[in-house]
Amino acid sequence: MAAHLSSGRVNLTALREAGRRELREFLDKCAGSKAIVWDEYLTGPFGLIAQYSLLKEHEVEKMFTLKPGRLPQADVRNIIFFVRPRLELMDIITDNVRREDRGRSPQRDFHILFVPRRSLLCEQWLKEQGVLGSFIHREQYSLDLIPFDGDLLSMESESAFKECYLESDQTSLYHAAKGLMTLQALYGTIPQIFGKGECARHVANMMIRMKREFPGSQNSIFPVFDTLLLLDRNVDLLTPLATQLTYEGLIDEIYGIQNTYVKLPPEKFAPKKQGEGGKDLPTEPKKLQLNSAEELYAEIRDKNFNAVGSVLSKKAKIISAAFEERHHAKTVGEIKQFVSQLPHMQAARSSLANHTSIAELIKDITIAIGFYSFPTASEDFFDNLTVEQEFMSGIDTDKVNNYIEDCIAQKHSLIKILRLVCLQSVCNNGLKQKVLDHYKREILQTYGYEHILTLNNLEKAGLLKLQTGGRNNYPTIRKTLRLWMDDVNEQNPNDISYVYSGYAPLSVRLAQLLARPGWRSIEEVLKMLPGPHFEERQQLPTGLQKKRQHGENRVTLVFFLGGVTYAEIAALRFLSQMEDGGTEYVIATTKLINGTTWIKSLMEKLEPAPF
Repeated sequence: MAAHLSSGRVNLTALREAGRRELREFLDKCAGSKAIVWDEYLTGPFGLIAQYSLLKEHEVEKMFTLKPGRLPQADVRNIIFFVRPRLELMDIITDNVRREDRGRSPQRDFHILFVPRRSLLCEQWLKEQGVLGSFIHREQYSLDLIPFDGDLLSMESESAFKECYLESDQTSLYHAAKGLMTLQALYGTIPQIFGKGECARHVANMMIRMKREFPGSQNSIFPVFDTLLLLDRNVDLLTPLATQLTYEGLIDEIYGIQNTYVKLPPEKFAPKKQGEGGKDLPTEPKKLQLNSAEELYAEIRDKNFNAVGSVLSKKAKIISAAFEERHHAKTVGEIKQFVSQLPHMQAARSSLANHTSIAELIKDITIAIGFYSFPTASEDFFDNLTVEQEFMSGIDTDKVNNYIEDCIAQKHSLIKILRLVCLQSVCNNGLKQKVLDHYKREILQTYGYEHILTLNNLEKAGLLKLQTGGRNNYPTIRKTLRLWMDDVNEQNPNDISYVYSGYAPLSVRLAQLLARPGWRSIEEVLKMLPGPHFEERQQLPTGLQKKRQHGENRVTLVFFLGGVTYAEIAALRFLSQMEDGGTEYVIATTKLINGTTWIKSLMEKLEPAPF
């Protein structure tokens, strides 16, 4: 079921299995039949740990979504609430419990499982509402790091960036440290820790302290990871704002990937029957799972979208030729061999059909070259991309941009406007007072004054700021770290800049330079970026020091605190696959993000007061 989790250098099935074991232990404490009431946000992450079949084995008979009112009818002994520790959810649970028919027989037992931690505040709230005593078990389930793929882990903490950089709340950093301690318990102590940024420093300090306070946690497992690199998202604010141009990145930008699943418009996936025209088109979105368990997706997901068409074209010819083989099968043995290959061939054909449809959907919105006829694409996407690339290469970042003004006048999506204005601000190390005031005034007058809080949040996060007297360091950083490459090869890339068709993600360039030649070579640039940079060494027990075989790659875990994009993941996978790279990367993060979801998490809705 989870073969894709064991396909990389690090077998992440062990982490998934540890999560499943903890879940089974809790379910077995609640003897008898069960119904789970889910906090809707948790269903996706939990689906990556345990399928319904596992819950069924432990007497879970019904599942409901947490909502106010009376709980649905269920002839079960136990009702278990799986919830995040949030006060607004406690109000709903209180309502559910109060409406329970106490006269019914047999009586149902209530239990609550806080994810990822118990909260005294929430329990106190339930106590004040007079329902705390109704819960027989009140426990926590540490869903810290969830394996998404063979080289990818996420905490799926949607508000981590906001908590860390706006509210100075270090809760998600504590969970990151705890998740890393769990990883070390399963995969051995990580000998070297490097970091850049304030949050990175906090996480490293917490890890060292946890190790000191729980000396028993020192294990005698041979270390799988050689290095841990902790990176603050605010060290590289630019990358998530730009439009990702890898296949997976564009799917996420346009349709949004949630816990490895994407919902797509159904019309491209309708089976075409002759003579039926457009009759009975499906109306339900097409839901697909996207991970490396699917051979074709693993091959194309990290490619620049302009290189995807030729791969799909080649695959179509190979599959077509494979099906033609049936005409040449003469003997019983040959027919038998063809039949045995049929399920795999049919799966490959279905996969190709799905990804050809997805590529067509993306092509309708973007601009693609090669396999498809040249653009029927949206001009707006191309104009948007042109402005982004001008900013990233340092062109006209210090004045009001005409395209942004036009977009505001035409009332384009506010998130699109904010992404562009923030991108300009980051690439210019802040905007001049006159330019900043102009943008703010235009946005507030066009989209409404309730967005003043959002603008304030973006300023606090450092995404939108006033240029102070200091010089603009971005051109120096861009040149020293080679963040902009003019001669990018999208079809057969030789540099990570292919993921943004010219821009090399700053975060990934830092990881690349750490591996070779080391950060000492860029000491001056590191000082220009926010937060401290540091190195820690963790002592390994005797006999566990790694003796590297000739030609064996190092394994580095890169942990993004505040979110990571699919384009950055693609760039790190590209580095892992380089023949002379010498390093393989596993990626961990607080949340998988894109520019839209990231900006959305910082937006504040000012509701009018009720009269």
